[in-house]
Amino acid sequence: MPRPIAMLRLLLLLFALVTAIGARAAEVDAPPPTQADIPYGPHERHRLDLWLPATQTPAPLVVYIHGGCFTEGDKASAREQKLIQQCLDAGVAYAAVNYRYLAPGVPIQAILRDCARAIQFLRSQAPGWKLDPARVAAYGSSAGAGTSLWLAFHDDLADPKNADPVLRESTRVTCAVALSTQASYNFVRWVEIFGAETVSRYGQSYQSPGLYGFASRGDLLGAAGQAVLADCDMLALLSPDDPPVFLQNRRPAGDVTNHGHFLHHPRHAQLVYDRARELGVTVIADLPDYGTSPPPGGPGTVRDFLFKQLRVTRP
Repeated sequence: MPRPIAMLRLLLLLFALVTAIGARAAEVDAPPPTQADIPYGPHERHRLDLWLPATQTPAPLVVYIHGGCFTEGDKASAREQKLIQQCLDAGVAYAAVNYRYLAPGVPIQAILRDCARAIQFLRSQAPGWKLDPARVAAYGSSAGAGTSLWLAFHDDLADPKNADPVLRESTRVTCAVALSTQASYNFVRWVEIFGAETVSRYGQSYQSPGLYGFASRGDLLGAAGQAVLADCDMLALLSPDDPPVFLQNRRPAGDVTNHGHFLHHPRHAQLVYDRARELGVTVIADLPDYGTSPPPGGPGTVRDFLFKQLRVTRP
């Protein structure tokens, strides 16, 4: 190969590398949290980070729930997003939450309640941190997206007579944002969504009754199991009084091609979109492969949607 061509290719490669590093650096611009690793419960994964804006009035709050199939991931991924600084500049507080991973004794319904407890804990501390408990949003991607929808659609878990003051607080949110979400955590229902063959091929561990803490499929399909499945079913929990939601999934639709596509297929979001519209729940969706997009003049981005629902005026 002639030397000038080899040098040109090397320079192009270096340019691409520097550009990628620069783009990454530009994306990761979050300041350090005001307080880090705050315990909101007894488990070592019951921790959250909190960013507080410089404001004298109670601030609305955005709560980030990380993804990772409920088996991995961390609240630190929030720091890769520009939304933290955008929130602080607009007088909005921001929290990023960890939760327990799936394990024996930690079924999916317990993880969902970990995230609910984090919301309750933040509300319980609202006076000291100058948070507005009436303006709280949840958002995330993948598992964090589905959990945000679960919080938006589930009835309030507040228990006013509980000995634990945290659990006396409301779990309801003002709005939710779901990026590459799942439609339901009743995985038995996924046969209705994708068909038995696709579920059998790509369902992997999500077909196990152990996901919900049951020893057998018979137990899962019994009365106790059915109650748990219903409690984890965002589509079934949706009701006309639920808060506004924003759905985004720019992945291809069509036939499922692998496990990741199975978990993050845009059909999940489209089903939530259709059901919300049927019930009269305010919903905005950005799903290009289904021809679904935000309305003209309406909030078309995560930030704009959150700020509108939280009644925030950007500087």
